[in-house]
Formats: sequence, C-alpha cells, structure tokens
Amino acid sequence: MRTPPLSPWAVLMPTLLLMGLWAPCVVSRQPNFIVILADDVGWGDLGANWAETKETPHLDQLAAEGTRFVDFHSAASTCSPSRASLLTGRLGLRNGVTHNFAISSLGGLPRNETTLAEVLREAGYSTGAIGKWHLGHHGQHHPNSRGFDYYFGIPYSHDMGCTDTPGYNLPPCPPCPRHSTTASRVERKDCYTEVALPLLENTTIIQQPVELGSLARRYAEEAERFIQRASAKGQPFFLYLALAHMHVPLVPPPPPAPGRGVYGASLGEMDALVGRVKEAADSLGRGSTLLWFTGDNGPWAQKCELAGRLGPFVGAWQRQRGGSSAKQTTWEGGHRVPALVYWPGRVPASRTSQALLSILDIFPTLVALAGAALPPNRRFDGLDVSPVLFGWSDVGHKVLLHPNSGAAGKAGEIAALRLAQYKAFYTTGGALACDGSTGPAQQHHPPLIFNLDRDMQEQEPLDVASREYQAVLPAISRAYAHALQDIAADNVSVADYSQDPAAIPCCNVQHVGCRCHGAHGATRDPHVESRTPWLCP
Repeated sequence: MRTPPLSPWAVLMPTLLLMGLWAPCVVSRQPNFIVILADDVGWGDLGANWAETKETPHLDQLAAEGTRFVDFHSAASTCSPSRASLLTGRLGLRNGVTHNFAISSLGGLPRNETTLAEVLREAGYSTGAIGKWHLGHHGQHHPNSRGFDYYFGIPYSHDMGCTDTPGYNLPPCPPCPRHSTTASRVERKDCYTEVALPLLENTTIIQQPVELGSLARRYAEEAERFIQRASAKGQPFFLYLALAHMHVPLVPPPPPAPGRGVYGASLGEMDALVGRVKEAADSLGRGSTLLWFTGDNGPWAQKCELAGRLGPFVGAWQRQRGGSSAKQTTWEGGHRVPALVYWPGRVPASRTSQALLSILDIFPTLVALAGAALPPNRRFDGLDVSPVLFGWSDVGHKVLLHPNSGAAGKAGEIAALRLAQYKAFYTTGGALACDGSTGPAQQHHPPLIFNLDRDMQEQEPLDVASREYQAVLPAISRAYAHALQDIAADNVSVADYSQDPAAIPCCNVQHVGCRCHGAHGATRDPHVESRTPWLCP
C-alpha cells in the first residue's frame, strides 16, 4: 500500500513542539481557577441555552466569549452528594456522601477523601471557598480543615435556618422568633423555626440570623477581596464560589421588575454576581484565569413558580404518571445542568460542545492544568477533559452513571445509566412535583431505555421487542455490571451521618434561635460587626 505524502503541517508540528513555539495548553505560570456553582439552576435558565430566558446577559456573554457545554451533568441530583463529587472527582458510592447532611450532623465528607482544594494547596495555590458548603461543618469537616485557606458563607442550604426576612418560599416560612414564649412560635412544614441561619467567616459566626437580602453583594465582595489578596501575593488561586441562587428562599432585589416575577429577578441578580466576578478575574489580565460555571442539580419542581426552567428536558414519561422529573430524580431535568468555561486565549470562544461531560471532571481537569498529581490508591469517575476544553476533541464519557438522590430507591444507588445516546432507567418515581404527586416507585427489569438523540423529552422508551432495544441492551448491561464491579473493588469511604444538637452552629445558646446579641436583624456589615466565636469541638 502506498504511503500518503506528509503535509507541510505534519512536518512542521514536531519542530514547533520541540522548539516550544506551539503549546497552547502550556502556560508560563499556574493558571488561576474559579469554579462557580449555582444551586438548583435549570438547564433552561441560561438565555444561551433557552431563548425564552432573558435575564442572563452576563452569562450569555460568558458563553459568547467561551465554550458552552450542552450535555453536561451533575454527579447527583441533590446538594451534598453533588458537591462531594465536584471536590473529589468520585461518585457518592465511592466517597461515601449519598444524601444531604443536616444542621446537627456530626460528620461530613469523609476525612480519608482528598479534596480538590487540598491537592491545589499542596501545589502552591491560595484556596478559598465562598458560599454554601453542605459537606459537614462540625469539627474537622469545616472547609478550613478540608483544604481551604479561607471560608465565608453558610455551612448548608440557606433554607435550613430561620431569618428575620424569610424571602419567598413554598410553603412560606415565618421569621425567627425574638422571644422564647411558646405562643410566639409558628410551626410550618419544611421550615426551620428554632435555629437562626448562621453566616461564617472561617470558623467564626459573624451574623446569626443572616440578612439574606445582602448575601449576593457580600459574596461578590468577598470573592473580589480573595482574588485581590491572592493576586497581591503573586500566588495562583482556586476560588470555589457556591452560590445561594437559585435555591429557595429567593430574595430578589426590590422591587422585581414588571413581568419578570420573583424567580426572574433572582436569576438576574445571580447573573449580575457572575458578571462581577468575571470582571474581577479579567482585571488580573485576560488569559490567566479559567472560570467554570455550572450547577449542582436541576430545579426543585415542588417549589412551583419558584423553580427554574428545564428547557426541553421535561421527563415526559414520568410527568404522565405523576411526580417530578427534576431535582432528586435521574431524569435529564434532574442532572443535566448549564455549563460554561471561559479562559481567553485557551478555551475557544463562541463554541458549543456536545461532549458528554460531568461535574466529576472538574477535579481531574484542574489538577492536570495545575501540574499536580491525582491522589493515589483510589479510582476516579471524572476525566481530564482539557482536550475538550481546548477544542481539540469533542469526546467525553462513554458511560455516565446517575445515582438516586432522594427519589425512589436507596440513596446513592445507580438508578440510571447513560451509554452514548442511550439512557437506561432501573428505578423511577418517588419525587414530589408541584401538584403534590410523587409518581409510583417502580423498578425496571429489564430497564427502560430511551434514545436521547431522538427523544430528549424522555417521552417514549424503546419497545423491548425492537431490534434497537435488543441491540443496545447487552452493552448497557455490561456497562452497568462493570461499573458496580469497579466500585466494589475500589477504596471506598463511608460518611458519618449521625446527629447531635450540640453540632448545630450557634453563637449564643442563651438566646432563642441562637440570635447574637447586638445583631438585631443582622443588618450591619459583617466586617464591622462584633465577632462572636463559635467554639468548635
């Protein structure tokens, strides 16, 4: 067979590589990393994804100046497991975090799991976490003990404590009690009425209850300060910014613009916050900072008009039978989330990628770009997807696993599996919808299989007797069995989910609701407010 002639580019490439003149992924210094994680955001909550959305000009500009990933998935469909997977690159069945931690949890992300912050700090990075943590706050589970030099935020979801201005929620929650008389307390389903929501700076409670209306501004200011401090030291930084948006309660800037509603106004506030952080990153010099925006899971459907947009990923099969097809579920609306990566001069602008990617990929990708090594003696579910970020490839995962996250079935177990364009369901139902239905909990053997290329709404599963179903089922079964075998053979962790009221963050145990004396509604700036220590055991 005749060998085809070499192109001039093929001859020139090795020479350029040897001379160091063509190395787009090599930087003269370690890049900075900003990971912005939105909460309960829908795939359709970005205008770049869904034309009906008009409230995200800054995020849409970020998409225009970077790469948009339209087949990107959270590693779980609820808070703690998704965040644990982002910071470890491992599914909950490996890292031990399979469901949410409580305000009285003694445990958290297991200590033998290594976080992204720990790896990057060892590699010379200044590390900061701002916003929601929800991976354990008691003792050595606090962010400062998990690799973060600096922490500012709420240790769990901001609906897990009362405030003086509760914002919008369904059902609505009452404000914190100011007196200890039983008559003054109002019990509401799904509301925390006994303990005020704390705001922490490192291990110190600086405000309890939090003033939710100023939280977006505070997070933006703290992010800017962290970036400025690291820049002044000439040190690369990793900022993990876990937003309160778009989780309830929503506290939009007053008053919401006509026609936008509460959710739209809150979405606009989140968008402005992201724009402000991007501006701070650009001020350091364009090209020195990678910014990765995504979400922890899909919208919380039971919150009705206070939940986000799914886009086309409506989980029609489940909807027809009742129940949610969003947060907590393994339908696309539960785990397909918006994702944007911005890195001028490195990540192509105005590009849309169809690669199958996951929040699990953030850990190994940033570790590789920092020139660090993955922790030994464990297996990872995430991939180094830097070739996809740089536009050299559009190939991501061959198989992606979707664990149960609070719907039917055991927490953390693999309830669905993605193989190329096919998605198999082993368990469905069990998550509450806006209309109060949950849908029947069902086990599927053989599994329901959808072809997402033809049916992104997940409306009609393949006929089990069809040639297509029979052709793909063996490959799906092998992938499922191999995944379970791989996890069983791994060095897996077990999280401590035990609880003790003594673990609840409280700056003043003598006052009802743990209210700090002198805060009185907590309207003062946290930088001038008196610091009340929280004594961590």
